[in-house]
Amino acid sequence: MIVAFSVTPIGAGEDVGEYVAEAVRVVRASGLPNRTDAMFTSLEGEWDEVMDVVKRAVQAVEARCGRVSLVLKADIRQGVTDGLTAKVETVERHLAS
Repeated sequence: MIVAFSVTPIGAGEDVGEYVAEAVRVVRASGLPNRTDAMFTSLEGEWDEVMDVVKRAVQAVEARCGRVSLVLKADIRQGVTDGLTAKVETVERHLAS
């Protein structure tokens, strides 16, 4: 399963990078394959372990800001591993031809 999610503190002003970094720290410490870009952090693993990381990432931001917005999108597909890399490689292969 791949989950793309964003955690945004509400009421923390316009510059929220410091708060978002707390969530990304949790993701990176999880040891699960992950990628962070300007809009989302993607995380790959089994349902329970991925959802646990998302929950802890939200809690890390919530500890510093009482209100948090969570946006989450999941690709649930049995038997797929390394989807974070494989999906991008497939698109790049098509672009190269």
